[in-house]
Amino acid sequence: MSTWGSFLTVSLVSLAGLAVLQAVTFAVGHRIGRYNVVDVAWGAGFVFVAAVAAALGSGDPVRRVLLLVLVAVWGLRLTWHMHLASAGKGEDPRYTDLQNRSGGASVGTVVRKIFVTQGAAQWFVSLPIQVSAVAGPTRGLGTVALIAGVMLWVLGFAFEAVGDRQLRRFKADPANRGRIMDRGLWAWTRHPNYFGDATVWWGLWLIAASAWPGALTVASPAIMTYFLVYATGARLLERSMSQRPGYPEYQQRTSYFLPRPPRRAHDGADHHVRPRATG
Repeated sequence: MSTWGSFLTVSLVSLAGLAVLQAVTFAVGHRIGRYNVVDVAWGAGFVFVAAVAAALGSGDPVRRVLLLVLVAVWGLRLTWHMHLASAGKGEDPRYTDLQNRSGGASVGTVVRKIFVTQGAAQWFVSLPIQVSAVAGPTRGLGTVALIAGVMLWVLGFAFEAVGDRQLRRFKADPANRGRIMDRGLWAWTRHPNYFGDATVWWGLWLIAASAWPGALTVASPAIMTYFLVYATGARLLERSMSQRPGYPEYQQRTSYFLPRPPRRAHDGADHHVRPRATG
């Protein structure tokens, strides 16, 4: 099979599988009356694509396995985290707001604005994995890009996993009820999980870019970053959190997205809860 024939196989099987995954997720969400279950399927969808790419791709097997391992570690952790975060909870305010701004909660609106959008995003963002699966071996300077990509992935994964753990432990303490989380990584950025997600995907793109034509998929991590920062991620969460007491002050002293030291020192007396922002 030719390189592009192999890519077409990987891409079409990935797209079909993602469509089935989103259909099942919608059915579950419709049955239980909340659609934030789509966040549970987010990471799992990428793991599926990486598995398809590793199994059906004709490219360098070492890189295919490497990407599968990295995506699986990231995606399965995120899936489990989102399951724990959403189990027994009400609808995510982001999705309620999205439905309200889209003319109501009709089935068509929900499917189009949430599930079709997320499925299409999963397919497009995962293009580096799909293309890398049919590309030749990494050689020469490409090895530098591959190593840099792995290091960037490690940084992003650590930011996301540590940030989630810090927030989970903070919210588990009854003494913190009604307070803003501004400790640990949350003192350096208001969205360490979103920053971690974006960094993970730039790392995966660098790994794919280590062999031609992986570099051509640069739009995928760029779109992922756009979603995390402006579309369905941080901006929507900020909109719902901006009315919380203490959050404007938190915004003033803490970076929006890119980590940096807080603008001023603070003691432990002004910590207010914020919900986990999903990726």
